[in-house]
Amino acid sequence: MSTPIEFVKMHGLGNDFIIVDCVRHPYDVEMLVNAAVPLCDRHFGIGGDGLILVMPSTECDFRMRIINNDGSEAEMCGNGVRCFAKYLYEHGLTEQTTFTIDTLAGVITPVLILDDDHVKAVRVDMGEPRLERAVIPMAGPDGQVVNEALQVDGETFTLTAVSMGNPHAVIFVDDVANFPVEKYGALIEKHRAFPRKTNVEFVQVVSPTYLKMRVWERGAGITLACGTGACATLVAAVLTGNAERSATVELPGGPLVITWSDANNHVYMTGAAEEAFTGTVLL
Repeated sequence: MSTPIEFVKMHGLGNDFIIVDCVRHPYDVEMLVNAAVPLCDRHFGIGGDGLILVMPSTECDFRMRIINNDGSEAEMCGNGVRCFAKYLYEHGLTEQTTFTIDTLAGVITPVLILDDDHVKAVRVDMGEPRLERAVIPMAGPDGQVVNEALQVDGETFTLTAVSMGNPHAVIFVDDVANFPVEKYGALIEKHRAFPRKTNVEFVQVVSPTYLKMRVWERGAGITLACGTGACATLVAAVLTGNAERSATVELPGGPLVITWSDANNHVYMTGAAEEAFTGTVLL
């Protein structure tokens, strides 16, 4: 028998997600996880870069699970967590403007920026960047991965690796608009140097406070924005001397303001999230 599932479609700078409330509805979570691929299909399903489940938590105020459109589960998603936070407030699951979210990458604490009781933007404490190679994880000797050469399909790329709870390989290029992101992003994602695969950011430095970025997301391919990728980009730009500790990262879907605090070593991401439509789907 088909099960009707209520959902909300949301996006953060065009990085779009299907949000399902498993707090107020006793949905079969594993059924939803297994249905992520057809639900995210843009021709035969709702369409999206991922499925986000709003769940109760014993450790935090809420728990977020995110399933990519290829069926793999992600540790965290910066754009997704902003959508998640906006959903909680505007759909009446919380009256708080700051709360904790349990993710596979650890505890995330968003702060809602309101305008007439609507969420105008969300500032998220993304925690500390992880820079040790083994934590990212990436094959090779102990230490950080800064400006390291990587051979890919006969080409040599210089990358800096950062984990924001999920792995990122950041590569600086001269002209990001015309760079073949689809070709090299797919190859680097599955490169043997990354045992759990990796997200790949291609970045053009316009100024020390303005970076342009395109992303190939692990498990999703090219997307219009990646919040953890923007955070990793700013960290990598600081480590390589390309940026100050606070900068605007321009993505195809729009800008994010990223700050890497020298007071507590945390990375903060501020950006918008929007609701597109609501509906019911039969599984």
